Amino acid sequence: MRGALLRVVALLAVLAGLNYVVWRWLASVNWEAWWIAVPLVIAETYSLVDTFFFAMTMWRLRVRSGPDAPPAGTVDVFITTYDEPIPLVMATARAAQRIGYPHTTWVLDDGDRPEMRAAAEGEGIGYITRTEDWTDKPRHAKAGNLNNALFQTDGEFLLILDADQIPEPQILDRTLGYFADPEVALVQTPQYFTNVDDADLLGNQAPLFYGPIQQGKDGWNAAFFCGSNAVLRREALMQLGISGYVRDVEQTVRDSLRTAERMLARASRSSRSEPEAAELVAELRTRVHEASERLRAGESVGEVTFRLRSEVDEISRAAVRGHLTAMEEDLAAIAQLPFEQDSELPAFVVDDAALDRLAERDWSPLGAIESVQSITEALAVDRPDQAQPVMPMATISVTEDMATAMQLHANGWRSVYHHELLARGLAPEDLGTMLKQRLRWAQGTLQVMLKDNPLAKRGLDAGQRIMYFATMWSYLAGFAAVVYLAAPAIYLLAGVMPVTAWSVDFFARFIPYFVLSQLMFLIAAHGVRTWRGQQYALALFPLWIKACWTSAANVWFRRPLGFVVTPKERNGRAPVPWREIWPQLTAMAVLVIASVVGVLRVIAGTADGVGTLVNTVWVVYDLVVLSIIPRAALYRGPAAHTARKENFHR
Repeated sequence: MRGALLRVVALLAVLAGLNYVVWRWLASVNWEAWWIAVPLVIAETYSLVDTFFFAMTMWRLRVRSGPDAPPAGTVDVFITTYDEPIPLVMATARAAQRIGYPHTTWVLDDGDRPEMRAAAEGEGIGYITRTEDWTDKPRHAKAGNLNNALFQTDGEFLLILDADQIPEPQILDRTLGYFADPEVALVQTPQYFTNVDDADLLGNQAPLFYGPIQQGKDGWNAAFFCGSNAVLRREALMQLGISGYVRDVEQTVRDSLRTAERMLARASRSSRSEPEAAELVAELRTRVHEASERLRAGESVGEVTFRLRSEVDEISRAAVRGHLTAMEEDLAAIAQLPFEQDSELPAFVVDDAALDRLAERDWSPLGAIESVQSITEALAVDRPDQAQPVMPMATISVTEDMATAMQLHANGWRSVYHHELLARGLAPEDLGTMLKQRLRWAQGTLQVMLKDNPLAKRGLDAGQRIMYFATMWSYLAGFAAVVYLAAPAIYLLAGVMPVTAWSVDFFARFIPYFVLSQLMFLIAAHGVRTWRGQQYALALFPLWIKACWTSAANVWFRRPLGFVVTPKERNGRAPVPWREIWPQLTAMAVLVIASVVGVLRVIAGTADGVGTLVNTVWVVYDLVVLSIIPRAALYRGPAAHTARKENFHR
């Protein structure tokens, strides 16, 4: 009954929204004030798309009662840590040892702490830290920690827990049975936090996401990995790592062959006056072009590169001749490329910078041949820029979870969302820490959107594309929020109307859309409190905007993001992050001033009463939403914080 009602309301909400937004574009935009009118209708269009995505998610909401098959298979329990307090990590490790189903517990210590090793080994708990292969190589944060451990263990399934997530003894009994379906690669369970009181001023609990949203995505086979409290199939991850390795190597070979063709084209122009040299370069260009064609035709990378290396070596031996000066200059330039000291082959690391330097330089014929030799030798090196050639957990983002799940789905695997609290953890206890955590989540999600957009990703079906993109789309809300805050203030302060009139047509279209949208949320939530989440969706607008531009700068201009581990315990009184929340406080001050000015303008007879009333109500709503920020800034943890933490450690 609930599912049918939810579908009806969702359909009506989308239709009402479509009717409203189309009317707004065609009949009510105040083009004389286009600078605020157009951004407002764009923001409303964004919200309509958001409504559509939520309706789509709820359309296939799936509530599971549990697996039909009994648990089976060997299991490794991974507890990831970097610098969390050792007593906290050990509390989780001891709870993991008490899990009823047979398994092996491992502490994955990315901080390589002797004290942590001693504590784990003292209680018979496995301890893993990075191998020496990772020295001076990209570490890939938590994804790298997990990838390192995957090659030192052998369980068929992996239960992944953050350092603070205390598992229930029955967690494997309640999840492993789903893997009787050989296509299931992931079972995700909710995250719940014990150090959060009923007010939840920091919005740490996410009952709408860890409930209806994940259940809705589950109906589309798009429930995704959330970093902890999840069981994954090792076979699926290893398959993912191998396919990713092959894909990366193929792309590297393609890029290198394109560079070689560009470089040889330049060499061909410079050798026109020397027929013999021109003939050698032409032959080499033919061999490189044929290698590219064979690769496109599906021939294996190994066969293509081995054959090309042999052909280049043969041509090189025939090319030893004059031009000593040019030869010396070219070989000196090649010598400046970054060489791998431990490799038997004098091969440089194939990266974009090295390829660009090769392609842009004016080479003599012999120098071009030597450079192509260097490229082909580099292609024989087994990903020397990485600690491991195979990376099962996705490393394209500062958050590995969503990216890994999307790759699994694209490879044909299935996922399950099991809605049962089977682990309990600790959430941030101050606003500054919470903001860092949310920023990292947003940046990681947007990195995936920019690097591997689900709308264009091969292997995903239409529903999966929409489900993944809907999550990414939600982080663009910061720009719409700015407009929703500015529009009523501009009207109250200056009398500038973004619509042609506050007419009956406006209210007859807007009110049904608004009511049906809220009703859809209420039915979907099914008694779960969602107001706090709605507040933070708007109130964190500066953070969402920052996530957008920093992620874009990282992907497009390679500016680093860094990876901040969320502190699990507060050390002393956390300072109020004034630098991070000044935009919200400024917006609140402007809205208050605007409402006062609006009332005074009505009294003076210089403002429309209906328009002022509508925008004042709008301002009051915005202020209620933003009020969570000063309350959260002054928050000092739940009243029962000490008792809760003591219970956690016990």
